Amino acid sequence: MILTLTPNPSIDATISLHEEIELGAVHRAESVSQVAGGKGVNVTHAVALAGVETLALVPAREDDHFLSLTAVDSIPVEAIPMDGTIRINTTLTEPDGRTTKLNGPGPVLSADTQRAVLDAVAARVPKAEWLVMAGSLPKGVPTEWYTQLVAAARAANPELHIAVDTSDAPMVALGEGLSTAAPDLIKPNGLELGQLAGVDGKELEKAAEGGDYSGVVEAARVVVKRGIPEVLVTLGGAGAVLVTADEAWVATPPPIAVKSTVGAGDSSLSGYILARRTGASSADSLRQAVAYGSAAASLPGTQIPTPQQLDIDHTAVSAVPNL
Repeated sequence: MILTLTPNPSIDATISLHEEIELGAVHRAESVSQVAGGKGVNVTHAVALAGVETLALVPAREDDHFLSLTAVDSIPVEAIPMDGTIRINTTLTEPDGRTTKLNGPGPVLSADTQRAVLDAVAARVPKAEWLVMAGSLPKGVPTEWYTQLVAAARAANPELHIAVDTSDAPMVALGEGLSTAAPDLIKPNGLELGQLAGVDGKELEKAAEGGDYSGVVEAARVVVKRGIPEVLVTLGGAGAVLVTADEAWVATPPPIAVKSTVGAGDSSLSGYILARRTGASSADSLRQAVAYGSAAASLPGTQIPTPQQLDIDHTAVSAVPNL
């Protein structure tokens, strides 16, 4: 089973426009949709669509509209009771695929709810192959909470594979706590990799867009040397980079018409883990990761692709030599 934890889930509202956004102007939406979202929830959704057993852990009240949305999409979920209402994240999409995101603040997680989340993770991981913990942290929890969760999961299942996908202060805190507890895999974008490696993430992404992945590879190798075995860096239209202790790979996406990038990184992480759990090589796992992310970006709103929607054949992978 692939278990996920989304500490700060969301209702993802997508407003599609038929024209470019003009600040201060009135726009009429072409369509409006709502789905259950959050990084870990999106991973569980993709895994479920691939026919693999999965479960999403989320803090949520039993009457929250979020849970009715998970039922609509048949997303397997276990709600951990909390006070407050799940936030709404709104995405504005333009005809050229450009997206503007407005994320709600989310509820405050009490100390009791935090303990309940830790207990739920510890209770579920003994039957899991992978644990994916992803997204921002809600208000009220310490920035090092992911390190605490990794340690609790390891204690409950020493054979467990753990992936973490977060950013900003929680990502920095995760890097600072690697001597205490380290995940097996992280999936930063260029900016988040820069936060971990102490370099300019914008410059990493800019260089990758121009076909130069050397800075991304070098920064990821710094992180690997600090104790994270696998670093999967998603780079939007420039593809992705995978770095381990022994090898580095670059994958470029198939040609697509971008409709929405929401959920693309989560889909990439799903594709990678789905491949790894079957024993696929690093190169083939990266290929599937990029194919998943590209398929997601070709779909409107926060739509998660199925395996049948992947373009594996036109996703190119090449090895990066050790320098």
